[in-house]
Amino acid sequence: MNYFCSMKLALISILLLGLAFAGIAIKILVKKDGKFAGTCASQSPFLNKEGEACSFCGKLPDEQECKDPSLSNSSS
Repeated sequence: MNYFCSMKLALISILLLGLAFAGIAIKILVKKDGKFAGTCASQSPFLNKEGEACSFCGKLPDEQECKDPSLSNSSS
């Protein structure tokens, strides 16, 4: 009985993880060029309460475009 409950829990966990990965994969396929917009932490007031620049690209919270052109979502 205990083995059955453990297997059932493991299968449910694997199924839920698979659904999560499938959802992310579908989102990437549906998005233009497979890129997520607005992924800089500087955009989130919850993560950046001091208004610091993004540690990855240097973008400030009030700026619209990424400072690193190789990371930008715009195709120029």
